[in-house]
Amino acid sequence: MDLTLKTYDEEVFQNISLQKKNLCNKEFLNCVFKKCDLRECNFAGSIFIGCVFDSTNLTNMNVDKCSFRDVSFKGCKLIGIIFSTINTFLNSWIFTNCKLDFCVFRDIKIENSQFKGCVIKETEFIDTDLRGSDFSNSDLYSSRFQHCDLRKVNFVGAKNYCINPTENRLKKAKFSQPEVLSLIESLGVVVE
Repeated sequence: MDLTLKTYDEEVFQNISLQKKNLCNKEFLNCVFKKCDLRECNFAGSIFIGCVFDSTNLTNMNVDKCSFRDVSFKGCKLIGIIFSTINTFLNSWIFTNCKLDFCVFRDIKIENSQFKGCVIKETEFIDTDLRGSDFSNSDLYSSRFQHCDLRKVNFVGAKNYCINPTENRLKKAKFSQPEVLSLIESLGVVVE
């Protein structure tokens, strides 16, 4: 496959391994990545518009200064990715049934993001604007939310989250029972 082009439009990348490839400053428009191995790829400065990642391994991918517009990730493995340096202008993405472990979302605005039915393990959300986002039915085991704007965020059906209500903005956030009781653990309250 020729990867020397600057722009790829409506390409389908299926069952290919691009592990450790340098794909910096590329444009991917309405492309599909299905069952690909993109581990440790360097996509720094690349733009993804209208793309779909389906059942793809994105472990340790470099997304420095990347743009994601109308991008969906379905059943993907995203481990160890530092999203803190992405270009958040017009950012819009959906993660569905993905595994996001050991990722970092720090000091960025990614409001209205969707993380539905995902396993989000030991991931950091620090000083992150997540207003209007959706974590419904996700497992947030050991993930940390610190100094985040979580107003109007949907946590219905989510579990294993650790959110200190005195450190985060939670107005109109939605939670379900009995998981909502975890919000008072940080206050030292005992519920029997």
